[in-house]
Amino acid sequence: MEIPSFPIAIMMVVATADSRIKRTYALAEAKRASTLLKGERKETIMKIANNFKWKLEPAQPRPNLLNYDFALDFKDYIRNAAIIQHKKWKLVNRMLSKGEVFLTKVEVCRLLEEEVRRYIEQKLQVKVKSLSPDIMNRINRLKQLFYEKRGKTSWEEIPSEVIIIAYPPCIKRLHETISSGHHLSHIGRFTLTTFLVNIGMTTENVVDLFRSLADFKERMTRYQVEHIAGLKGSRTKYIPPQCDTLRTHGVCPGMDDICRRIRHPLAYYRRKLRIIKTEAPLAPGA
Repeated sequence: MEIPSFPIAIMMVVATADSRIKRTYALAEAKRASTLLKGERKETIMKIANNFKWKLEPAQPRPNLLNYDFALDFKDYIRNAAIIQHKKWKLVNRMLSKGEVFLTKVEVCRLLEEEVRRYIEQKLQVKVKSLSPDIMNRINRLKQLFYEKRGKTSWEEIPSEVIIIAYPPCIKRLHETISSGHHLSHIGRFTLTTFLVNIGMTTENVVDLFRSLADFKERMTRYQVEHIAGLKGSRTKYIPPQCDTLRTHGVCPGMDDICRRIRHPLAYYRRKLRIIKTEAPLAPGA
């Protein structure tokens, strides 16, 4: 049952032709694999890591490294830890020696989760030929269940007071990334959220923007957005980082003529609005 269930599931998910369903399925399978790996012996985990060409070795006992199980080549570590948001996964916060990052068994399982997720996402890039009506009926029911659970987000439902074409290049890139359901870095999420709440988008609409992400959790996302908007916690409304900070963190995709005359994304938005209004009348929400 287990062996044929995987290719059948892949076939059905691909046939939905829905990128959000594909990402959600890949993440769910990856988390399941991570949970199962935690119950495996270290030797088994090393064999699985070897399938992904990892350079993973047992951690050699040292006085200051008694709590670690494995040593992983830092390149393999960075490739998989970069997507994880928690600060403990930043390389600067890890025990690193001679190009190896020292990890516990649980931490290796968490990194393998990212490897499995990418592996399954690649499997989902295939194309499925026409299927029988019975199978398509099951696939359509699957899609319906997904939409009922997650909701179907319309990226065009932007408040009338927000002018999308006035977004600076960095915000355009972040918006396009999240609209396609791809992951954003912590600073990318913070920048996009602070910008949108400061130009008048409601917290509800901002929360909806994050629904397509595979790791979306409504309660947590809503609290974070409301906190940034000054509705929770310290009641301080945050603003986006300055342009220099965004360039340092690789969020800036490149400057245009307006960027070269301003130092902040909100300043860009205000200046672009003035230019738009002088060039031609513009209906709200354009």
